[in-house]
Amino acid sequence: MTADLVHGPHHPHGPVLGDQAAVDRARKLAAETFAARADDYDRRAAFPAEDFDDLFAAGLLAAAVPREYGGLGFGPQQRNTLPLWELTTTLASADLSLARCWEGHANSLVLIDALGTPEQKRRWFAGVVGRGEKWVAWSGEPRAPKPGETSRFGTALTPVEGGWTVRGTKAFATSATGAQWAILFVDPAGPGGARHAQPAPNGRAATNGRAARSELLMLACDLSDPTVSVDSTWWDPVGMRATVSHLVRFDDTFIPRDHLIGAPGSYLSGQWQSAFVPHYASSFLGAAQAACAYGLAYIRKQDKGADPYVRQRAGSMAVNVDTARLWLRHVAALWDEGRVDEARIAGSKARHVIEHLAEETVHHCIRACGARSLVRPSPVERILRDLTFYQRHDNDDHILATIGRAALGDDHDPSFHKP
Repeated sequence: MTADLVHGPHHPHGPVLGDQAAVDRARKLAAETFAARADDYDRRAAFPAEDFDDLFAAGLLAAAVPREYGGLGFGPQQRNTLPLWELTTTLASADLSLARCWEGHANSLVLIDALGTPEQKRRWFAGVVGRGEKWVAWSGEPRAPKPGETSRFGTALTPVEGGWTVRGTKAFATSATGAQWAILFVDPAGPGGARHAQPAPNGRAATNGRAARSELLMLACDLSDPTVSVDSTWWDPVGMRATVSHLVRFDDTFIPRDHLIGAPGSYLSGQWQSAFVPHYASSFLGAAQAACAYGLAYIRKQDKGADPYVRQRAGSMAVNVDTARLWLRHVAALWDEGRVDEARIAGSKARHVIEHLAEETVHHCIRACGARSLVRPSPVERILRDLTFYQRHDNDDHILATIGRAALGDDHDPSFHKP
């Protein structure tokens, strides 16, 4: 870790924080402020706006912005990965929904850092550092309706003078009522988003009877545009309620050409999703940490530590949390050392392992503490719902199959874990 304070470019919050100082500051906020707000945000399904205000005031909102632009320089693009993931874990230990919104913000900044033009970086990073602007990236365009669902999702892109217009809808639009900017993943061939856009294994564009699938665009959208509207009736899930991942509609929303981030297809050809797969796991670890801390405190309070079976639950929780931490440290080191191919498959392994470690830890906590741990205001009730829902972000069966394909030397997609 670096020293507590690093003197660098002018920053509105004073000298730029060092790695450990930033994580410590986030830990203090999470323990003393964010955890206490989480229940209210969950009950109201409200965006954690005050938490983000506090992160901005603490000089943490620009964690993934390079130092030369006034940020902290965290993340895989800057080869300083672990501090970003530790920040996410810390926030998730207070509120998984907060951590998910934070992930979307931080990952968007990593993409701008990696693929944006110098002018885009100067303009958009200044908004984060100086004004506290929040970002998110939206891909969700489920192709098939679920039973009883009549809505069709998806966006269509029309070239116009000076840029494009976007019409249609995005589902699972995290931070819909909280962010100022969204990176829209839009396929010029039609609805589908990033998860359905497939370059051919040899890197050339796949056709599949449609336009080139690898031409996926990343378009920065100003969410204050009056042609952008939010349908808050769609989002009523069992967990992760405060991510406000609503349905968002675009009514011929104009996107200027200079809001295109990277070359067409660069997100897929660069396999950028693989940099974010282990970031999800850092949130899972936060959930495990919170459940473990609650469980150990409960066991001590109830004087149940003499029970050998309870001791086994406590030991399992401790081992799981430490194992998950070691996995994240391993993957972060691979990114920072530039061992990208190894980092990509190791990130999938970490994502798979930590999902199960976190799930087991929560259940060990419930087994050790009993039914009262699932009665509000116990945070375990919310953690169980949130983690159960968030684990569905990727299909773990396909993740493990991806790892198997890699082990066998077969072609595989490290980004989206498709069969």
